[in-house]
Amino acid sequence: MTSIADTNDLLRACGVTVATDVRQGWAVQTPITGDVIAQIALDDAQVVPGKIKDAHDAFLVWRTTPAPIRGELVRLFGDVLRTHKDALAQMVTIESGKIIAEGRGEVQEMIDICDFAVGLSRQLYGLTMPSERPEHHMREVWHPLGVIGVISAFNFPVAVWAWNAALALICGNTVLWKPSEKTPLTALATHALFEKAVATFRAAGHAAPDNLSHVIIGDAKAGQAMADSPDVPLISATGSTRMGRIVAQRVAERLGRSLLELGGNNAMIVAESADLDMTLRAILFSAVGTAGQRCTTLRRLLLHTSHVDTLLPALIKAYGTLRIGNPLERGVLVGPLIDADAVKSFEKAVSQAVAEGGKILAGGNVLPEKGGFYVAPTIIQMPGQSKIVQHETFAPILYVMTWDTMADAVALQNAVAQGLSSCLFTLNMREAEAFLSASGSDCGIANINIGPSGAEIGGAFGGEKETGGGRESGSDSWKAYMRRQTQTVNYSAALPLAQGVVFES
Repeated sequence: MTSIADTNDLLRACGVTVATDVRQGWAVQTPITGDVIAQIALDDAQVVPGKIKDAHDAFLVWRTTPAPIRGELVRLFGDVLRTHKDALAQMVTIESGKIIAEGRGEVQEMIDICDFAVGLSRQLYGLTMPSERPEHHMREVWHPLGVIGVISAFNFPVAVWAWNAALALICGNTVLWKPSEKTPLTALATHALFEKAVATFRAAGHAAPDNLSHVIIGDAKAGQAMADSPDVPLISATGSTRMGRIVAQRVAERLGRSLLELGGNNAMIVAESADLDMTLRAILFSAVGTAGQRCTTLRRLLLHTSHVDTLLPALIKAYGTLRIGNPLERGVLVGPLIDADAVKSFEKAVSQAVAEGGKILAGGNVLPEKGGFYVAPTIIQMPGQSKIVQHETFAPILYVMTWDTMADAVALQNAVAQGLSSCLFTLNMREAEAFLSASGSDCGIANINIGPSGAEIGGAFGGEKETGGGRESGSDSWKAYMRRQTQTVNYSAALPLAQGVVFES
């Protein structure tokens, strides 16, 4: 299912009017075969101001809708996703290359965040606090922020938008979405499904303005136009650290807000007491899932020296059993990289690792015979945390290093510029608690006996240092999409001042 005709059938199943929305211009490839599956016109930067205005006009209406009613729209969208889960999952797989199980998992993640947001729509709590002045009432409330700009990456072409959109919408905002140019079709499909939910919402008697969610199919210039607009108070951007720096600087120049989810260089520490069977299974998914193209992918395996002769041979053997190929086929665990440039980055990283003293234990090669953009999942034993190890290569390359003391292991893990996800495999309670303490992992996510990849939507997702510091999805991340207001009400007949100040002649 990688032909233009089959892709169009899936788009139509999601509600996309192919003849209107899929236009000539930009060639969209599937990484499964490298074939062009659509031609689509890109919106240039001149289109962006008009779409921002449309979204802002919709915001002026939507912000007055009660939050539980806004939640009803998100609930209906979750139902639409349930009905169209398989079609959208196939589109995700065809366009991004992740295996179909992960494609379904990504759509399920959209459904889960909708469920989370619906409950949250009745829990946008503020605070009350005592006033020092008599017959005064102080409170803190949260108001909608405005147009939320979302810039998403190819590796999670729909879930990241949903994380932002579900929370933004129940908070009373509208959403302007610029997906990756590599995955525009899934964005069109998602937008069409959202419009189905809007139609059902209106049919039930609720008012909803047009353009609650707007899509810009554009390149970096379109994203820059969003970042420069003072009418987009928050830009939520997911992608490389390089991209994040550009976005952050442009948004900061106008004193706007940015929510950044950037690079990860995630490590797993395997302690002497670790359950090695569990560890092995966790390494496999974390290191090769999505062909190593997750921001939470396991890239550094930090082994206690006692496990080198046991875990490493077992891991190499397991890598030899991985089925690589068409991600739509049952049993395939590793699909392609996103494009030819990603393959070149893989080859360059492997060569540099060898030049820096690395020893290839598994993989290391491109698989041109499979068609598309396939590489062999790779294990490289490194003498230390060299320059290439400190760089995030979006590919299934696992660097292995050893340690003797837990202090050394934690220091090694933290000694990179990124700070997204981390994990420790141990059966020692003291080691586990120390790893989770202020002197342990410096990442936004820290796990015990769970790999670094595969977070749930209930917890806030994000990282520190060059990962950007943003938080999306669960917990109290909704506050990023709102503005805080402190209110004081004087219900007395007097006008006392705070701090006992007397201002009378």
